Amino acid sequence: VQLQASGGGLVQTGGSLTLSCAVSGLPFDDYAIGWFRQAPGKEREFVAAITRSGGTTYYADSVKGRFTVSRDNAKNTVYLQMNSLKPEDTAVYYCAAMNGGGSYYYRGSYNYWGQGTLVTVSS
Repeated sequence: VQLQASGGGLVQTGGSLTLSCAVSGLPFDDYAIGWFRQAPGKEREFVAAITRSGGTTYYADSVKGRFTVSRDNAKNTVYLQMNSLKPEDTAVYYCAAMNGGGSYYYRGSYNYWGQGTLVTVSS
């Protein structure tokens, strides 16, 4: 099983980035996908999640209205479109796959994790 997050980089405040999470080695349609982030010295926190079908999405209050999560089941890929970025969005972003009935907001619900991609927002 592999989750490959990519698309991170350096962007100015107010800018945009799109992260991708390419998934292989599991039946993609059977897994919900979540995005989490971890800033230096802080706990890993929930950012967004999308259900198996893509019909429902969930967001942390801190990113609601600025970030959009989507998935392309034909490409086994999930995207995180990030707009109006702020310095406090600076973190390593991780994608994770969940096959079960746990909470989308809880990192312990996820079975598999990717390696992370760094997003840096300069002020």
